[in-house]
Amino acid sequence: MKPSRLSGRKVNDYLRRKGKSWKGKTMSIKWLYGAPKNPNVDPLIMAIYMGTAASLKLDKSAVKRNRMRRRCREAFRRTLKSHEKLPTIQLLVAPRAASLNCDFEDIITDVESFLSQL
Repeated sequence: MKPSRLSGRKVNDYLRRKGKSWKGKTMSIKWLYGAPKNPNVDPLIMAIYMGTAASLKLDKSAVKRNRMRRRCREAFRRTLKSHEKLPTIQLLVAPRAASLNCDFEDIITDVESFLSQL
């Protein structure tokens, strides 16, 4: 299953307010079951909607923040290949500073522990 993009300020703000939170070693995740309220999204199709949020508090360098985002997204993409049955869910992934320097397997371990919780 390939993750779809979760975008839009209103959708992200709603997810921050109403979503459940999960904290791992390399990232924290806000999540909700169901599809986002968007006219372009079909709520009957099973999908994973994923967005990322990395603030300036993590690092001043945009290059490093973007690398953290890409590493988290790639870990989700690789892990979701092996999972077939997952509910429709919205995720807002916020990488932590540890995700920049840690081994990539640590990030994948965090993603697998989050998905096992679902």
